[in-house]
Amino acid sequence: MAIALGGIASAQNKPDATKAPQGTTQTLAHDNHDGLTVLADPYVDKARGKEKFGKANPLDVGILPVEVFLRNETNQPIHVDINTIQLEVQLRKGGRQEIDWLPVEDVASLIAHPEGIAPSKKPRVAGIQLPSNDKKAQKFAETLRPLTLDADVVPPMGALHGFLYFDVNNEMSLADTAILYVPDVTVVATKKTLMFYEVRLGKPAQPPASPSQ
Repeated sequence: MAIALGGIASAQNKPDATKAPQGTTQTLAHDNHDGLTVLADPYVDKARGKEKFGKANPLDVGILPVEVFLRNETNQPIHVDINTIQLEVQLRKGGRQEIDWLPVEDVASLIAHPEGIAPSKKPRVAGIQLPSNDKKAQKFAETLRPLTLDADVVPPMGALHGFLYFDVNNEMSLADTAILYVPDVTVVATKKTLMFYEVRLGKPAQPPASPSQ
């Protein structure tokens, strides 16, 4: 996908008073309503993943990194519960499955020990960095953590972005028909619950309607 992300790299997981770069919503899969745009960019190519993550490349152990962009075009802060975000995939044998994203610690441990690890019982809580006694995994986690989406309040006229990691067991082709499901979104001041967002990763995105329309 041809999109210049460098212009907002410094704004990752931090309030950004500017809009996403020109053309972002035309080139990335997205869903838009109520003044919030959710965009998703799945990394399915190992070479692209290596360029972004270096030796801490989740694709090497069958994990799909999805860069999620949250853009708020309202004058109210919006809370997005990132812990309930899921990837819905179409299985080869039919049916669909919802996949929770993995904590950074689990991703790092899988990269450090590709032969297998016990699943982590650590909660996937935004903004909390939990320690690890595994020095090798800890090193990979230090690379991944700054790139990961770990904030959940999108400021007025601002944006957040970062990666979430989904274990697709090396079946990166599942991204072709996958849907990023964002079910829990609330306007902070009014407690108004917004309708869920569904970003269809494999379908060409059409520009959302202008807020003035």
